[in-house]
Amino acid sequence: MPIELKMLVWSCALALVHMLAAVVGAQVQVGIPRLAGNRDDVPALTGFAGRAQRAQRNMLENLVVFAALVLVAQATNRVNATTALGAQLFFWGRLVYAPVYWVGVPWLRTIVWFVSFAGVLMILRQLV
Repeated sequence: MPIELKMLVWSCALALVHMLAAVVGAQVQVGIPRLAGNRDDVPALTGFAGRAQRAQRNMLENLVVFAALVLVAQATNRVNATTALGAQLFFWGRLVYAPVYWVGVPWLRTIVWFVSFAGVLMILRQLV
């Protein structure tokens, strides 16, 4: 399997970790009964639970673009060393991003996000 697709698979696995962190955070803060319902009365999440929810949303937003670009690069056979590096930057940046966001380190979080974003731009550049 090409490295770009491996990074996509691992990024999807990381998205699942984000999902679990967000669910656990919400469960601790508001309890299972509220989460099991239709969630009309769930208060805004704060602290770790809020950060985990926002990190998950950010991961999903970025994963959609990354996945689309990786799949187009594969389908058009436009993969090369640059797309491989871009995919790796995306994955490793996102892997670091999660705990940095969960812990609440603002500027480091932004820098790490830019690393993963640079990876996406590297793949995009090979396609346009």
